[in-house]
Amino acid sequence: MREITFREAIREALDEALRSDAKVFLMGEDIGPLGGAFTVTKGLFDKYGRKRVRNTPISEVAIVGAATGAAMAGLRPITEIMFCDFLPLAGDQIINQAAKMRYMFGGQVKVPLTIRTILGAGLSAAAHHSQSNEALFMHTPGLKLVIPSTPYDAKGLLKTAILDDNPVIYFEHRCLYDSKGPVPENSYSISFGRADVKKEGRDVTLIATAEMVIKSLSVAEELEQEGISVEVIDPRTLNPLDMETIYESVKKTGRVLIVHEAVLTCGPGAEIAARISEEAFDYLDAPVKRLATKDVPIPMAPVLEDFVIPQKEDIKIAIKSLRNF
Repeated sequence: MREITFREAIREALDEALRSDAKVFLMGEDIGPLGGAFTVTKGLFDKYGRKRVRNTPISEVAIVGAATGAAMAGLRPITEIMFCDFLPLAGDQIINQAAKMRYMFGGQVKVPLTIRTILGAGLSAAAHHSQSNEALFMHTPGLKLVIPSTPYDAKGLLKTAILDDNPVIYFEHRCLYDSKGPVPENSYSISFGRADVKKEGRDVTLIATAEMVIKSLSVAEELEQEGISVEVIDPRTLNPLDMETIYESVKKTGRVLIVHEAVLTCGPGAEIAARISEEAFDYLDAPVKRLATKDVPIPMAPVLEDFVIPQKEDIKIAIKSLRNF
């Protein structure tokens, strides 16, 4: 199977959606001729024109508000919010409007809105451009949250998001754009609410998201040489959240480590840990352990950025502490 980048996989999904459905259109800051801040939409403006690939003012409120209205009117807008740090600027449109409209109108109105956004640190972009704030939106009923880690997942999950009749926030980690992986040339989709076991193991269950999946897999391969077998699970979607796959793994290993780039307090790992403690407590041989970004704004200095964000050595130490509990 051919290998393409994470960026190319997303672009392919957008291209296929634009080609197959005239109701699909893109809107966002500099996504037209420039191709977006990370060149994900490069070439689509030339192919589909300004009516289907629309540059917008620098206003998250305007982008999401207009897209929500367009979705309610029967179109399928895909917006790009350049950084997830700026999603709160459109908080009312996302949380109080898009997420609630279908419920408040008794199902008579659909809101097929996809919000693409970039999360994560790693490029010394400082506190306003480096957050992982997905947990803010896990708390909002009516929103679906997608957070892929591989090119294959990126394309398949985005295709599903675009076809969904509910608002979806689709998080793309900036450090994954150049990563490569196998992606079929044919069109395909991946159902929401189905976690993926990226690597099977028997000693520790490691649940990770976004770039932390890649770091965790690297650590798991290294620990195999030391006789420690780690099972790596990628939830892929945070809402809906596939807990059954996680429970089955916990029953097998008895030990759990959750790794994510969101801050520790009230991060996605808190919800996952709570559910494991409620539903799979009898299978645990050690307390559920969380490894996350420290509860501070993301520093710009590379050495400080690396210090506050989980690194491979941190993951390795956490796994060994569980193994020896």
